[in-house]
Amino acid sequence: MSTTPQPADTRMRFLRGTQDRRPRVRRGVALLPSLFTMGNLFCGYSCIVYALRGDFESAAPYIGISIVLDMLDGRIARLTGTSSEFGLQLDSLADAISFGVAPAILAYAWGLEPLGRLGMFSGFLFVSAAVLRLARFNVQTAAGGDKRYFVGMPSPAAAGVPAATVYMFAGGLTDYRASLGALVMVLLPAVLMVSTIRFRSFKTLDLQMRRPYTVLFLVAAGIMAVATHPRLVLVLMAYTYLGSAFIGMAITRLKHRGQPPTTMGQAPVTTADAANQ
Repeated sequence: MSTTPQPADTRMRFLRGTQDRRPRVRRGVALLPSLFTMGNLFCGYSCIVYALRGDFESAAPYIGISIVLDMLDGRIARLTGTSSEFGLQLDSLADAISFGVAPAILAYAWGLEPLGRLGMFSGFLFVSAAVLRLARFNVQTAAGGDKRYFVGMPSPAAAGVPAATVYMFAGGLTDYRASLGALVMVLLPAVLMVSTIRFRSFKTLDLQMRRPYTVLFLVAAGIMAVATHPRLVLVLMAYTYLGSAFIGMAITRLKHRGQPPTTMGQAPVTTADAANQ
């Protein structure tokens, strides 16, 4: 003899069904940052394909899109609380392709090929520096540290230097002497990636600040500048960030030069202490 379920049983089944659906929603949210990472990887692969075809004007912007996607996946993972070890490793592998292999092949096909083996191994140095930079970044992130600065030039910014240069002069280089400039374009960011020079990080910027109108206006002005003069603006942005570390070092040295020397175990004399003496 069959019996109809009681109202209490019906409520328990409904609650169990709701609890079973919660992990699915959580997995769906965690998938969102990985989708941006896969888009980053796709842009790096597309850059390589177009560079091998000799279509540098189409290849270079893919690295710029990769930089935007790389910033979004980390930001979304932090905002949604879905950061994971798997996402960290996937992001590092994608960055090794998009900001290591892709810009090296782009630079070689664009201007390093006339240098022969020198150009080939220069591209390999860029790839090696990018991979080492990513590995060091992962170790430093796990150990903690000052999040306001990067130790060494970030690999996305380093990849932006050859990408913006190639996009600015998309015709390519065929002369041996002109290719020496491409050599500097590749080796300088590579050296900065493995250096201990500090570069400013924008991850600590507060997106919930109380004065959003000024920020929105600056963002709108930046978008307008990129939309109207993309080649010039992107080159200025890439090389300005590259030179910002040297400017910061020069300012720091000038500040320390103006301070009085201190002896071991003795604090510097302040203005108030000098007045009391």
